Amino acid sequence: MFHKLRLAAGGYRYFSDACARGLQNVPRRPINKMLIANRGEIACRVMRTANRLGIRTVAVFSDADEKSLHVKMANESYNIGPPASQKSYLRGDYILEVAKKAGCQAIHPGYGFLSENVEFAELCQQEGVIFIGPPASAIRDMGIKSTSKHIMSAAGVPIINGYHGEDQSDERLIEEARKIGFPLMIKAVRGGGGKGMRIAETESDFIPMLQSARTESEKAFGDTVMLLERYVRSPRHVEVQVFADHHGNAVYLYERDCSVQRRHQKIIEEAPAPGLSEELRAKLGEAAVRAAKAVNYVGAGTVEFILDKEDLSFHFMEMNTRLQVEHPITEMITGTDLVEWQIKVASGEPLPASQENIRKRGHAFEARIYAEDPAGGFLPGAGPLQYLSTPAPSATTRVETGVRQGDEVSIHYDPMIAKLVVWGENRASSLQLLVEQLTNYQIAGLQTNINFLIDLARHEHFQSADVHTGFIEQHMATLFPKRIVPPTKLVQMALAYVLNDRVQSVGVLGAKTRGPFETEYSFRSNYSLSRSIQIKLGEDTYTVDIKTLDDSYSVRVDDGKWMKVSVRRKPHANRFLLEINIEGHVSCFNTVITGENVSLFDENGMIEGEIVQPRFLATESSMGSVDASSVTAPMPGVLDKLLVKPGDTVKIGAPVAVLIAMKMEHVLKAAKDGVVKAIPNAEGSNVRKGAVLISFE
Repeated sequence: MFHKLRLAAGGYRYFSDACARGLQNVPRRPINKMLIANRGEIACRVMRTANRLGIRTVAVFSDADEKSLHVKMANESYNIGPPASQKSYLRGDYILEVAKKAGCQAIHPGYGFLSENVEFAELCQQEGVIFIGPPASAIRDMGIKSTSKHIMSAAGVPIINGYHGEDQSDERLIEEARKIGFPLMIKAVRGGGGKGMRIAETESDFIPMLQSARTESEKAFGDTVMLLERYVRSPRHVEVQVFADHHGNAVYLYERDCSVQRRHQKIIEEAPAPGLSEELRAKLGEAAVRAAKAVNYVGAGTVEFILDKEDLSFHFMEMNTRLQVEHPITEMITGTDLVEWQIKVASGEPLPASQENIRKRGHAFEARIYAEDPAGGFLPGAGPLQYLSTPAPSATTRVETGVRQGDEVSIHYDPMIAKLVVWGENRASSLQLLVEQLTNYQIAGLQTNINFLIDLARHEHFQSADVHTGFIEQHMATLFPKRIVPPTKLVQMALAYVLNDRVQSVGVLGAKTRGPFETEYSFRSNYSLSRSIQIKLGEDTYTVDIKTLDDSYSVRVDDGKWMKVSVRRKPHANRFLLEINIEGHVSCFNTVITGENVSLFDENGMIEGEIVQPRFLATESSMGSVDASSVTAPMPGVLDKLLVKPGDTVKIGAPVAVLIAMKMEHVLKAAKDGVVKAIPNAEGSNVRKGAVLISFE
């Protein structure tokens, strides 16, 4: 039976039942050398599987990534240009030239960058290099959201009400928006990762949100075409992992729940999705397979659905024609290696397993660890990883990362540091392990979201699987509680600072000088040393008084009760582990001291404080202070656009500049009425966090 489908982009697409099964006579093409057209964590992930299979790997890197882990792991590597991805990782012609020069039979695109680039997939085919991904036609059909909705509807996959037409005039779009009703979602047809996506709550919001989505979409995808669809207030985001080969076989590997998001981007995922019946699970999987077959899909793909939280009805949202960031949790519950499947299918082999042989077992979580400020609106950050200690990998814990201690989180790329993946026999045990291993993932010198992830995983509604895409917004107050620091934590931080002084002073001694004042730290003739240490935590400053006794300390906080304290160091890898006894209560914790900053790690995550130096040691803080009447960079980034010039009069709330950081666009606004005095940085400049971008008279 043949089907005829008119595409929104014009013309028709014909497909038959036989074609949908992908029955092709595909010759086997062995892969013994492969280029990974990506960087960071996913490049390292692909290389691990390739190494296990005996396949040689070739890395590509920008100037910013010359010393990166993925470059070190590869058998050989090639520089492909400047840090900006448009001039390096997105240059498909450069990368293909490298693959041919290196004698690679295949290119693995990872995710992001060129993974869903139709032109690159076609170019690989023309040059006889295997693209480890789906056919270019499937990428094209699924990459344009309006086209994909038509194809899915014809294939019997439920779709959500909306407008996917060619007329993109403001007048037509607002007319269609009124028909759909508010609130509604505005989406870039070529979008992904939350880019080019806005929610219009009311009709008055529509045009500003439309313009903002168009601008972001043009920068990210070179396209401004939008679609509109009904916005479900409290949906769950459930996606199904599918896999197909060149021989007509297609299977699903169950589903993942990715509902908990910030900035429309996933932050924590789990598999399988909680609370689904086996009947509903099968319906989702079968619908996803129909979707894959409708576009003659080959390789790994993910079909994303909106699942109504109330009635559990589901609707097609989009299909990601690549390996997903969260694929490890599917691997954990199915006992598979999806990268190995990708390589085998791309070389012409049939799927390694049939649907009846794919079983799920247990429950898995993935938490994405980012350099970002959750309390500051999840603004991304950048900088060096001065200290990094991770949980030990095991059969139940995976650490997927592309960085090491001392590496830099760059302003040019996504701020994800790692993915922490855990598995348990059931959801409760898996969630318990997730919390424990998050506390063992310790980073200092760079702000991260680890504390937030711990609070999120412990939240009562997350524990009970009461999740939806608005989870963080709904529970903002309880996810960001005011933290009360107990005196014992201040004692721990102060003594860690004192003992670190001791380790440093004794450790730097040479063999030539070994007097009693050098070998015995804190030794004083005829009296005990007393110290007063001030610790600043946020806006609050505390005073910790310490008296050194024979084999212990007497300590008090802010003129409180004196406490008897003993402490000893427990050497352990790169951790400064201390065992402390405060009035009979013994605990063990890790600390990191970098300059005057003390980071303490315990079962609740990290507490970071600053040792306040005496005035005669402190530098003049007033020098170079920033005028309050200015616009500063809230994070490191690239000053993409200036919307004002010196002499302009601006009103409070007026957009004045656009900053690009971690591939996201941030519009900066004036905090008060004023006249622009100076603009120190030009468009295109790299700026640090806190840099003055615009000052006012």
